[in-house]
Amino acid sequence: MLRCDDAVRLGYLRHLLAAFDIDVQLHPASAAVPGSYWGEPEAGIVGKVLHVRPDTPIHSALHEACHLICMDPTRRAGVHTDAGGDDLEESAVCRLQILLADHLRGVGSDALMADMDTWGYSFRLGATRSWFTDDSEDADAWLRAHGLVDADGTVTFRSRS
Repeated sequence: MLRCDDAVRLGYLRHLLAAFDIDVQLHPASAAVPGSYWGEPEAGIVGKVLHVRPDTPIHSALHEACHLICMDPTRRAGVHTDAGGDDLEESAVCRLQILLADHLRGVGSDALMADMDTWGYSFRLGATRSWFTDDSEDADAWLRAHGLVDADGTVTFRSRS
């Protein structure tokens, strides 16, 4: 499981998320994670800040960051812990985190999907890869409709407006 314990990887994560105006706050290993929906060591969100610890899985950090990217500006400004949204937005968050993993040096979508399976993400087709390649058309359409990916599915590096 890839974690936020590597300073270089954390630097790449900060750089990637800066494109979306998301700050990453690293907390000590023993600290509570502000805004963590699932509890430690999972990532948390408070406003436009992603909170992690060294033992926070990268998939969790990307997932919560993608919630921030996918929510509308009003919800983003006031979010604390629970991202809200509906099932389709949740699917879009999962698809976007996989797409962003390929822009995170030292991670990539293959490793991220394996970690998602290990953690226990559940999809109708079982494995994350099967869902991503064969069953996430609705999530892709949602991302396109909100300008988060372009017509060929490439990340636009914009947050939902």
